[in-house]
Amino acid sequence: MKKYENKRWGDICAEDKEILLKNAVCRDVLVGSPMTEGFGWVHFSETLTAMGTIHNGIINIDDDEVLYNPCLGKNGEPMSQEELDALFEEYVEKETESRNDKFIKYEMSFKKRPHVVLLGAGASVATIPRGDKNGKKISAMKGFIEKLGMSSIISSISLATDSDNLEDIYMEMYERDDCNQQRKLLEERIVSYFSDFELPDEPTVYDMLVLSLTKKDLIATFNWDPLLVEAYSRCTKITNNLPQLAFLHGNVAVATCEKDTVLGNPYDYCPKCGKKLSEVPLLYPIREKNYERNPYIASSWEQLSHYLENAYRLTIFGYSAPKSDKAAIDMLKKAWGKVSDRNLEEIEIIDIRPEDEVITSWEEFIHTHHYSVFDNFYDSALGRFPRRTCELLFDNTQGNMWIHGDKGFKKEMNFEEITTLLQALLEDEKTGNDILSDPYVL
Repeated sequence: MKKYENKRWGDICAEDKEILLKNAVCRDVLVGSPMTEGFGWVHFSETLTAMGTIHNGIINIDDDEVLYNPCLGKNGEPMSQEELDALFEEYVEKETESRNDKFIKYEMSFKKRPHVVLLGAGASVATIPRGDKNGKKISAMKGFIEKLGMSSIISSISLATDSDNLEDIYMEMYERDDCNQQRKLLEERIVSYFSDFELPDEPTVYDMLVLSLTKKDLIATFNWDPLLVEAYSRCTKITNNLPQLAFLHGNVAVATCEKDTVLGNPYDYCPKCGKKLSEVPLLYPIREKNYERNPYIASSWEQLSHYLENAYRLTIFGYSAPKSDKAAIDMLKKAWGKVSDRNLEEIEIIDIRPEDEVITSWEEFIHTHHYSVFDNFYDSALGRFPRRTCELLFDNTQGNMWIHGDKGFKKEMNFEEITTLLQALLEDEKTGNDILSDPYVL
């Protein structure tokens, strides 16, 4: 097209005019859109144009009109088609890089969000289904008084409730002034009962749960038993990149130094002030719990609220939301926020109850179909996609990738097999990459 630049239309031969007009487009002078009638720019190519008119699909150009190159470079000189093509390629490359960079940032914003796991008594039952190291089994709240050897003492105070559930019995004792002595004895028996639990030597569900998450994630538990703490302690032999823990109702294996905000076990001493750590009191099942009374429990709830607000995944494991936990459920609802705003998040519930009953319990947290219900840990995202639960959720739901769902934990695995399974993931985490590998997609 360069040979036609700065030539009068009248000086161009008829054959060349025919070639030029074959692919010419008449465009509006102001907005550049194609025209079918009127006066505008006649574009023969990116580097050649003239003024003209179009009528009934026929383009007309006055003989005195001069053809010119509308594309000027930085030096003010007309650009060749080669220069223009190179400029366009550079633009496309930069735009592609920009789009890729934006997508990577978007991807990171989801994959770095936490997975929050909320544990109830059912999780501890699933952890030692055949009993602990000494054959001792976790008891449900129903029939628990008999397990503690408190039946005769409880019957002596003539409770109005005929329930054998600890929650109902304790709530009435707490609300009656004539039961203080028996209530304190009950509390002592509860602490003693739970303190005796020990994990079996082989891996348990709690070991795999702890190892399924990383330091960006949170496990918050309502349970008093020490099993989660014991599992966490021995998992540190495999990796230190482990989730945060929060004990919402206290725990027999947790103690703190309030002055120096140090957390440890009841036999530890504060490494800063040297004083013995103070046991965190258990919160018992009463209607109006005071979550602010103990600084550690208050901070645990603040921690859970922060994590829940930012959670990409939420797993509720063995927690049936009992009636004595109304205040807790209200706090969870507030932190989770409006269900309508949770259209990208996923909830999974691990519970042995019928699915319709489970969904009814948690329907105020669930956005449409964004939930799954499992009756065991191994079928959940935690069991199937350990250490990459949020990465997998993004890759599957927003990256439209297929899932390879058979690479996770298996029942009866020993610690050596678990370490081997996680080895590549743990090595990848040490690289410091912003986006971790995801072996669970095809």
